[in-house]
Amino acid sequence: MPAPPDHPARDATVEELKALAHPLRWRILRLCWDRALTNKELSDRLGVAPATVLRHVRALVRHGFLAADPVRSGTRGALERPYRATGRTWRLGLVDVEGEGLAHRVDLAVLAAHRAEVLEAGPDAGRESARGVLRLGAASQAELNARVQAVIGEFLERDEPDGEPLSYLWSLVARPSSADRPEGT
Repeated sequence: MPAPPDHPARDATVEELKALAHPLRWRILRLCWDRALTNKELSDRLGVAPATVLRHVRALVRHGFLAADPVRSGTRGALERPYRATGRTWRLGLVDVEGEGLAHRVDLAVLAAHRAEVLEAGPDAGRESARGVLRLGAASQAELNARVQAVIGEFLERDEPDGEPLSYLWSLVARPSSADRPEGT
């Protein structure tokens, strides 16, 4: 897996948020990170009709999240175009603009894509996970996020070619306080 690209940090546009608000698009981006894949290969891997995959691929290409590699000859001699993830999502801020809830939809799409990967991997594929609750102020939240991002960055730099391909998800989400929940929950 290549190292994450050094794109400048910036907030996503409304159009980019809309392009990223579908779980299948996140699956496509993840699959096309390790190697370039054609529409047919993506369709086979995802179990989705080629026309559906092509619609999602075109949206990702239009916003620069996927890039077309040179056309190549397939196994039967037909010309095919592979696509590779550009990594533009790596430092893209998902800040909701115009109050449309798009950043929330992107968060849910990422979660759904990760869930699909966990299901596809099967019950014996789990490595480690942690879930819990914290109570932190803004400064501590920023520190926790920066430290986790630094650790992830360290391991991304290792890029061990013979290593096992792994998927990870880091998420820090505000939860309702017990005073905000209905009684009995």
